[in-house]
Order: sequence, then structure tokens, then C-alpha cells
Amino acid sequence: MRALLSPYDKTGLVEFARVLANIGFELLSTGGTAAMLKNAGLEILEVASITGEPEILDGRVKTLHPRIHGGLLGKRDNPEHVSEMKEHGIEGIDVVVNNLYPFQQVIANPDSTLDDALENIDIGGPAMTRAAAKNFQDVVIIVDPSDYSEIGNMLAAEGVPLESRRRLAAKAFQHIAVYDTVISAYLRGDDISLEDKSSFFPEELTFGWNRVAIPRYGENPHQAGGIYATPGEMGGIVNAKQLHGIDMSYLNYFDADAAWVSANSFSLIASAQEHCVSIVKHANPCGLAIDGDQSEAYLKALAGDPVSAFGGIVGFNSKVTVKTAEAMVGTLFDVIVAPGFEQEALEVFRQRKRTRVIEVTPSSVPLMTVRNVTGGVLVQQPDDIPEDETSWTVVSKKSPTDDQLRDMAFAWKACQLVHSNAIVFAKDFALQGMGAGQPNRAISVYLAGRSAGENAKGCVMASDAFFPFPDGIENAAKAGAEAIVQPGGSVKDSEVIEAADRLGLVMLFTGTRHFYH
Repeated sequence: MRALLSPYDKTGLVEFARVLANIGFELLSTGGTAAMLKNAGLEILEVASITGEPEILDGRVKTLHPRIHGGLLGKRDNPEHVSEMKEHGIEGIDVVVNNLYPFQQVIANPDSTLDDALENIDIGGPAMTRAAAKNFQDVVIIVDPSDYSEIGNMLAAEGVPLESRRRLAAKAFQHIAVYDTVISAYLRGDDISLEDKSSFFPEELTFGWNRVAIPRYGENPHQAGGIYATPGEMGGIVNAKQLHGIDMSYLNYFDADAAWVSANSFSLIASAQEHCVSIVKHANPCGLAIDGDQSEAYLKALAGDPVSAFGGIVGFNSKVTVKTAEAMVGTLFDVIVAPGFEQEALEVFRQRKRTRVIEVTPSSVPLMTVRNVTGGVLVQQPDDIPEDETSWTVVSKKSPTDDQLRDMAFAWKACQLVHSNAIVFAKDFALQGMGAGQPNRAISVYLAGRSAGENAKGCVMASDAFFPFPDGIENAAKAGAEAIVQPGGSVKDSEVIEAADRLGLVMLFTGTRHFYH
């Protein structure tokens, strides 16, 4: 029996090699892996002694040889294969341990070059792994060190059953598929052009993700769920560090991401010294505020909708202080997410037995967003277009005050975070009320005004898309709004503007729509 050991990730390899040697396997290896195993006292046969050829081209060519691939691909139950292997002096290889060069980790380094990336594209490894996986009835392929113990026990007993071999082969092909997907995306990156949007969407497209968790269930208890991370991405919610609380659920991840994104979306509006706090319920911000004092920002966010905040998720854009943690006492939250926590704040939060406390590092903006539909997926660029309120057009007779313009900028960004049809009432850098997900924009206006209540008076209102009729404007004025920011573009814009002037409102057009379904 022969085993070929040539993984990049050598975690647990020496121990597994000893298990194989004790069973009676002859161990083959290459380069640094062979040296490491020899230093551990194992008897190793180098691949070069099998092929009769040295490793060449700085190690680029090691296992690409008929005596290796013949040993992997030869079918043991095919007499012609067996005869041909014997004729050419090829011995079968029964176990292969391989995983690939760290391409993902290399390109994650901002200082890496194209040459660095190219040198970390594995060639022999995928070829060897694919060959072993194709012939899984005769060859056991292992790409994950976590499988060593189980497979070692099987080999030492009655052998690896066919269903386990097939599972390992599927895992091996998936390992390679993710690897190739990351390489393709990296090389395709330089071809992407804002002028030619088709360059974002190649004719063939794959996504490679790595599982990080399996929650108890998905959106509902009868649904299974899984949590996957983007290869090479070290930040974001799925890679966050949980500091306290029970395990995260599927919806905890979903809502925590909404809270994290919304709390960190106001860098172009707020100063670097200002704190943003978002309270999310069912993926919509029900509380959102900016203030120079973090605890005040939290209290202003909570005041936006204290009823809906119960059992919600709180997101911060700054390290949480003990003062803020103490201000949060008395309100139940499922998740608290922030870039950091003072130790004293953590001690306060640890009094909450169930609340998950999550520390997140920033992540890159995804190149694409993906949604499933029957028969496939919809893929698009993320809605991250930079905007500047100085480019907006005043279409009403009245012009905004500086304070109104500031609140309009806040409301406009907040509106992009609320599911369509989205309406936001805001004042003093705080969300006062919102209407989300309604099939009728006028209903969203009504709900936002009702949610704001008395606080609606003097608010600015933002709408993620144009008003098709004047009724939404009339409802906003009735609730107490004094200024409106919206994209414009309706065939009835003139009637809508006329209604704003008749009601003494300020109205600005942004020229950009922000649907969020």
C-alpha cells in the first residue's frame, strides 16, 4: 500500500503519517514535506526516486509524471490497466493527502503583487487531487486535516467504505472549485470597467465560499441553514469574534449585518469624532442616530422606536464605552455588534445571559450581490454609488436651511438602508419614524408619520423612489414634515412639486433611486 503526502497545510500531517506507517503504508512525498516527515523520524520515499526525474523549475514540476498519475488513475479492477501499469513499472497509489497553495491568503495581503499571486497558483496539486478523486473507488483522497482521525481509524480497521470515499472525492473537487473560483475572480478584477458593465458578469460564473457555521436552523425551525465566508475575506459579520452569549442563529447573522452596515454607512455625513448607532428589527433600522457622545447617540436611536427596539440588534461604528453599556441596561437586545468594547462595557454586557456580543472588523465592499430565484440567481453591483448633496436640485420655491440640508443628507442615506417602498422621517441626525416594505408609497408615508408621532413636526422626509402622485406629499405635510428629498423622475413631477409649493414645503431631487428589496 502506498500513500502520497503533499499538502500545503501540514496541520496534523506528522501524526497521520505515523498512523499510515503503522498500518503498513509506504510513504511518498516531495520537497519540504518530505524533509519535515524525515525530520520527524519517518521513512519517506521521495517522488523523484519514483519518477526518475528531479524536481524542476523551482519546484513547479514535481508530481506531473506518468508514474505518479498512472498510479492514481489506474483502475485496479481493469485487467488492461493492471497489465499496462505493470509493463511501465507503475505501482498504484492508495491514499493521497493534498491541499493547495495559499492563493487566498497571498492576495488578501494588500502588498502582494501579480507575480506573488501567480507563483501561488498550484498546478500539480489540483491535477493530483483531481486524479485521485476521479478514481475514488481505488484511491482515498484527503484535502482536510480534520478528516485524518476518522479516515485513519477506518484504514486501520476494515478500510474506507465506498460512501466515505465518494464523500471525500466530492469534498476534494469542491476544494479545487473554490480555489479556481478565487483565482478567476482575481484575474478578472483588472478587466472590470465602469464603462462596460458587462465585464462584471462573465459568461460563466461560480462562487466559492467556506463554511464557518451551521446554525440550529434557518429562517424557521423547519429550515436547515449554513453560514459561509467569502474566501480570503477576514472581516465582516461571518468572520466576527463572539465575545459573549449563546450561539448565533441564521437570522442573528442576517440582522447583525444590517445593524453593522447601517451603523457604518455615514462616514461621508458624520465627522470622524461622531458616533453612529443603529437598532435593527427584521433587517430594517427602527432606530438610527448620530451624535458626538456615543451614549446620547444610542438614546436618540432608541427613542426613534423604543417598542420595536425590544429584542432587536444594536450596531455601533465605534468602540462601545461603559457609559453606553450602562445606558442600555433594561432593554432586551439579541445581538450587540461593534468594532470593539471597553472591558468595563463587556462586564456590563456579560450580565445578559443570552445576548450575543460580537466584535467585527471592517470588510471590503462585495463586488457583487447575489439573490436566488427559481432556476438561477440574480447578480448585480452593490448600491454603493458615492453621492454629494451639493449636486442635488432644489425644485421647490423654498430652499432648505443648512440644518435641513444636513438632516436631508442623513435621511437620504438612512432611506437606502430601509426596504422598499422606503420612507424615512428624520430630525437632528436621528431617525424619528420610517415606513418599510409597503406596496404603496403613500402607505409608507402614513406609517412613517404615525411612527414618528409628535416628533414628525419639523422633520425632513426621504423617499427611496419618486412620488407618482401628490398624495404622498400631502400626507407628509399632514404629519408635520417640512422638507422632502426624493429622486424625482415621475411623469407627474410637476404636480408633486406644485403640491410641495402649495403646502410650503422644501423639496430636493437627487436624481438617483435607491430601491432595496
